[in-house]
Amino acid sequence: MDLNRHPDLLDRLAASHALGSLRGGARRRFESMAREHPTVRAAAWVWQARIASLTELQSQQIPDPAVWQRIDRLVRAERQTALPAGAAAAGSPAAADTTPRWWDRLGWWRGAAAAGACATLLAVVAGWQLVEQRSAQVTQLQAQLQAVPRDAYVAVLHDDKSTASMLVTFDPRNNRLTLQRVGDYRESPERSLQLWAIAPSGGPRSLGVLDREPVLRLAAGEADVRDATALAISLEPRGGVPGSGGPTGPVLFSGRLIQKLP
Repeated sequence: MDLNRHPDLLDRLAASHALGSLRGGARRRFESMAREHPTVRAAAWVWQARIASLTELQSQQIPDPAVWQRIDRLVRAERQTALPAGAAAAGSPAAADTTPRWWDRLGWWRGAAAAGACATLLAVVAGWQLVEQRSAQVTQLQAQLQAVPRDAYVAVLHDDKSTASMLVTFDPRNNRLTLQRVGDYRESPERSLQLWAIAPSGGPRSLGVLDREPVLRLAAGEADVRDATALAISLEPRGGVPGSGGPTGPVLFSGRLIQKLP
């Protein structure tokens, strides 16, 4: 299998390899692929660095002196308990030399093994938490990308002197027209600007009345602009005029409506 074509699987395998949960033949195959493919090798290095950096997240702490005192008392008590039994069995003081030391006892190694198992479990849990966090971040980014407008139509409306006055874009995904004033024109309080779609057949269709904000968004469907070859803005009485009759005032700005390539 070409892991380069399956980035999610590659990420999971690299995480398992770094955590040590990838074993046997699967681990050997992954390491062999890492030696041959830079992408696989880079994924393994990334996860090894992530796991290694987990210790940096914890602040350094000094154990309480009482902890060392308890350990010392336990060691001394264990030695005193083992000494008489060893001396009685050997019948001489030299038998004390044969008393098992605390680090040679099975219980100590069992405790160390348990501590190591706990540390491994914590590392696995932390690693999978990182995986889940990364998946959540990817999902969030995908949602953000879906929310980003995809302007499929654009028009620059200009006056009779070819001076750009209004930038118009249409996003069919969100059914939204966005108009941005780029010129200095400002209508009087008793007047309104009205946007029209101009098609080869039929009369102008009103797409909405503009307010005085620098950026304005109007709801519109793709059917409203699909057949239009140009957009125009006329100066109308305050509040605009009915869309069925077409503009009643002068057309101030106009321009071609261009459909962008996908």
